[in-house]
Amino acid sequence: MHDSKPSQKPPTSPPSACFAALPRQRGISLLESMVAIVVMAIGILGILGVQLRTLADTQTSVRRAQAIRLIEDLGERMKINPNAHANINNYVSGWRTDEPPTAQAAKLCDSDNCSHTELAAYDLSEWRRAVERALPLGNANVFLAQGETVDANRRQLGVMLSWRENERNTSAAYQGGIDATKVLGIDGGGTTTCPADRTCHLQYLAIPARCTPYSADSTVKHFCPGS
Repeated sequence: MHDSKPSQKPPTSPPSACFAALPRQRGISLLESMVAIVVMAIGILGILGVQLRTLADTQTSVRRAQAIRLIEDLGERMKINPNAHANINNYVSGWRTDEPPTAQAAKLCDSDNCSHTELAAYDLSEWRRAVERALPLGNANVFLAQGETVDANRRQLGVMLSWRENERNTSAAYQGGIDATKVLGIDGGGTTTCPADRTCHLQYLAIPARCTPYSADSTVKHFCPGS
């Protein structure tokens, strides 16, 4: 019989020696997470910037639609006045330089009888008050269109409304992109321009008249519809 010796296991390295042989990578996962957070934050800020710009453009469109509606309201008021053409100069009004609101007219034509001149003054004051209520820092300039030099031949009023689109942004680069009156204010033959740091809308209104005067050969004649 052979003597059997117990089998010997090969020597094994301690666990600490195995881990020591691996390359050490400390803090890599944390750094990658921080980079991912920064990239995501930049993306969120970009999306937020686009949303804010879209909101600003939407507000610009809303303000301009309000300006168009207000100018049309003035045109409707002039249509109600039976003699608006003869009182065309009573609708002319420059930019307000004092603080709003505009004072009411001396005579309230919604409750009292008014002449054509008084009705024009009342409509203009009420309309300007509506502009100040509807638009932020709203202001208005109503002027005679300069296409005709003879008073009897004037048929149009120019109306320019101005407002502050963005209270925090007064840079020329921002205002220049939304100013629609740079050329139109001169094309009409007038000198009315949009105030600095304001957004403006310009529109022309035809003056209604039951009998329209016109000047020919230094003689003022009248044309009445149906005559």
